[in-house]
Amino acid sequence: MATSGGAGTPAGTTIERPGGRAARGRETDDRILAAALQSFGTKGYEATSLDQLAGELGVTKQTILYHHSSKAALLDAVIDRATADLTATFDEALRGAGPGWERVEALVRSVFRLALRRPELLGLVREVSRLGAPASTRVAENLEPMVRRARAFLAAEMDAGRMRRSDPALVLVSAYSTVLGVATEVEVLRAVGIEPSLRATVVRRRELLAFLRSALVAPTPS
Repeated sequence: MATSGGAGTPAGTTIERPGGRAARGRETDDRILAAALQSFGTKGYEATSLDQLAGELGVTKQTILYHHSSKAALLDAVIDRATADLTATFDEALRGAGPGWERVEALVRSVFRLALRRPELLGLVREVSRLGAPASTRVAENLEPMVRRARAFLAAEMDAGRMRRSDPALVLVSAYSTVLGVATEVEVLRAVGIEPSLRATVVRRRELLAFLRSALVAPTPS
């Protein structure tokens, strides 16, 4: 960090120089969060140690503790980063989707892409569900705005007669559990040393979409 009062810059203004200490600190923290997400989401929280993360990153354990005061605090930061990534990914998928069922289909396809490209994200969601509170509570709070929009969407589709009448909250929980479970089979297979094929994943996604469409979409009046 440097203070400059040069032309065009008010005196006393603090300017961060490229490659300065703050920038290097953020870069180090980004690496810590990425490594922790990978480990928490694939190996599990209890199976991950700060010593192990430090060794993988080529830093000291104290460096990690400088950025995050404890392993629990690191998990909180990883949850915040992961849920922000999930929200951004799903929002992007919905921006290009049409109305009604097309929005459900866009989200399901997005989940399957994540399972293939970033399995640690969905793995973290599963791991946090297993850990329970307070980690699961933090995930729920972070994702609540997105969940609220999803419930409102389902309720509107039901009111319009395009989806079968049911409890929107219950439908959302059931669909979430089903989609996450089927999509993360990819990660389960990889965990036991089996690399799933793209074809098998496409078939599983197609069958899931057919199931969800049959369960959710109201029949067209004859």
